[in-house]
Amino acid sequence: MLNALWAFMMLTGLGWAAVHGTLGAVTEGMLAAAGDAVSLGITMLGVMAFWTGILEIGRRAGLIEQLSAGMRPVLHFLFPRIPAGHPALSSMAANMIANMLGLGMAATPAGLKAMQEMAKDIQAAGDKARTATSSMCTFLILNISSLQLIPVTLIAYRSEYGSKQPEAVLGPALAATAISTLAAVVFCKVMDWKNRRAAHL
Repeated sequence: MLNALWAFMMLTGLGWAAVHGTLGAVTEGMLAAAGDAVSLGITMLGVMAFWTGILEIGRRAGLIEQLSAGMRPVLHFLFPRIPAGHPALSSMAANMIANMLGLGMAATPAGLKAMQEMAKDIQAAGDKARTATSSMCTFLILNISSLQLIPVTLIAYRSEYGSKQPEAVLGPALAATAISTLAAVVFCKVMDWKNRRAAHL
């Protein structure tokens, strides 16, 4: 579907340019955009490599485990159905830490690992429907809301495009993501309460 959508937009743009005689400008714009994309990709690769390396060093040094232990009350509040010591919890903690640093791409591997660990519980219960659990849904929603203390990726984007104060987004990003995360937690708790109430009726 997305491939068809992108193809439609590109063909529409080229058709419009051909009708109005601006194919030369379109070509120049495409080449300039391609150069910007390569430059931005190299910048983001460096940023992501650095922070992914920091997270890996923290994991090997046991820092992630310590932070996971410190986050245990929060994780228990958010995921009360996941028992203490579950393998998914450390991956969840790493995912949340990466998200709080604004490293969405670095958070993805830990997020997928957490989902895989939670999926094992479904398989162990013999559920063939592949239905997501309440904890899996909550984890996904929290990832979408994504509280960001330091939006590293956004700051890197702004710096690459010449912003004089790329860190100026710190306050607004923190406020916006704090509100979205709070809304996500309230929504998940309300839905979980409704589901448990419906199960008892």
